[in-house]
Amino acid sequence: MSDYRPPLDDIRLVLDEISDISAICGLPGFEHVDLETIDGVLDELGRFVAEVVAPVNRIGDEQGCSVTDGVVTVPDEFGVAWDKFVESGWGAISQDPDFGGGGFPGTIQTVVTELLATASRAWSMGPMLTVGAVEAIRSFADEGLKETFLPKMVTSQWSGTMNLTEPQAGSDVGALITRAVPQDDGTYRIFGTKIFITFGEHELTENIIQLVLARTPDSPPGTRGISLFIVPKYLVADDGSLGERNDYRCVSVEHKLGLHASPTCVLAFGDAGDGAVGYLLGGEHQGMRCMFSMMNNARLGVGIEGLAVTERALQQASDYAMERRQGRAIGGPAGEQAAIIRHADVRRMLLTMRAYTDAMRCLLYLNAASLDVADRHPDADTRQRAADRAELLTPISKAWCTDLGVEMTSVGVQVHGGYGYIEETGAAQHLRDARISPIYEGTNGIQAMDLVGRKLPMSEGAVIGDLLVDIAGTVSDLASAGEDFDSIRVGLADALAATEEATTWLMVHGLADPNDAMAGASPYLRMCGQLVGGWLVARLALGAHRRMRAGEGDADFLESKIVVARFYAEQLLPVTRAQLGAVTAGAGDLYAVADDAFSA
Repeated sequence: MSDYRPPLDDIRLVLDEISDISAICGLPGFEHVDLETIDGVLDELGRFVAEVVAPVNRIGDEQGCSVTDGVVTVPDEFGVAWDKFVESGWGAISQDPDFGGGGFPGTIQTVVTELLATASRAWSMGPMLTVGAVEAIRSFADEGLKETFLPKMVTSQWSGTMNLTEPQAGSDVGALITRAVPQDDGTYRIFGTKIFITFGEHELTENIIQLVLARTPDSPPGTRGISLFIVPKYLVADDGSLGERNDYRCVSVEHKLGLHASPTCVLAFGDAGDGAVGYLLGGEHQGMRCMFSMMNNARLGVGIEGLAVTERALQQASDYAMERRQGRAIGGPAGEQAAIIRHADVRRMLLTMRAYTDAMRCLLYLNAASLDVADRHPDADTRQRAADRAELLTPISKAWCTDLGVEMTSVGVQVHGGYGYIEETGAAQHLRDARISPIYEGTNGIQAMDLVGRKLPMSEGAVIGDLLVDIAGTVSDLASAGEDFDSIRVGLADALAATEEATTWLMVHGLADPNDAMAGASPYLRMCGQLVGGWLVARLALGAHRRMRAGEGDADFLESKIVVARFYAEQLLPVTRAQLGAVTAGAGDLYAVADDAFSA
């Protein structure tokens, strides 16, 4: 497995051209952050992940984790890396300064999440979930709970999780049955079982703060009756010291296809009889409202996983392609084997991975920047537009990027040929690690249903309409950029027209028959991802072109962004129109086959 090289030049370009990081630094509360500071942070962060986190990636895959008598063991190197992570303060970089955080924009947290996940997907799950738990507690807890839990969670001395899934419920959160029994002292006692709890138990941190969805007595059915509780592994005394172990335990860790060293736990609450002590967060029956603040953060984080595994697989595949010699290149000397990177099909695969990597990074960083503007901009209308844009982009970020993560890591295996199918090369690990992300935090089918059922109707279609108008504006910009951009303009315009047609169809037919809308939801999300990805790499290319004309930056690097945008427009954007028939086919054929015929 090749060494990881943080792609800082790519990240800086996307931060400037897509996130408009200079404008974000000018938002209220970010006055202490400037471009020079961010530049230094990126350099040091890149060094940290390459030297400290990346080396544990292969170790974690080979050693995995285990549980004995409720104690989960992960590789020793994971603990060493975590301790250095705490010492360096990276976990606190974007957190609230009132609780010891650095107060950087959330967009920079997105960069941190990407680099950690690219260095080691399994290890990075702990910090990513802690960020989400911190956000939920900061947003909805009373001051006492904030003072008790946030300072050490912000520094990553304590980690955080989210506990949603139960054996009988799966993705149907409204079917959960975990109970929360109120006590005279204002606490609750939690009884029930949660499954698939990532980093639910480990010894890396002093305490683990579980956020647990449960039902109070006589709660209404479905999601309306769900409340959220803080359930610490160790109870915390008034002076902040740790007390006795709470009444929950790890029953088992799942044996997974990938992410072997990320402990995915089955947790039993209340098995000792007393129940686990929990603290209500955000009010009774407000669990889904509170959890969605964490889930949206987590969905963006999971989308970043798709980018991360693709970047790592691309680096490894390109290194291998330059070293592996096989076959004669067209026009090459007779009898001389060429590096496989000289073969057209290998270059096509690598350029496909490169183009999607750029597109995913642009989308995810735009999503993060929209959240920063929605949170901090002084103008209320601007905040609302940014919030709407983030709401629209989140299911696309999560689903499109994680689907691509699976596809592109598979391409990475293909570049290696037969050696990619052998574990020793490490290429297979990326594919195995990638496969869970389309399932995490609401399966990608659920994300598509959310996009079509909830996001398209926002403001009577104005939110998606505004996005399409912005894309049309870039089509106009491309027209005046020169002949190098002609095919990019033509491809983007055609993809935009197809997506507009699909959007109109869904808005009309979705009202007439929701099954027709749901039948087209997944291909429509793919359409949107392909279109937005093409739009953003075109913007990146325009920015690179502008810099080249001004004599700024590395000309070869900038020129490559124009080539990538052209490749994307000519060879990847046509997928957009190809999805139109699937979007508009309706649900008839899906239900024309009898249920039992699928197993015949």
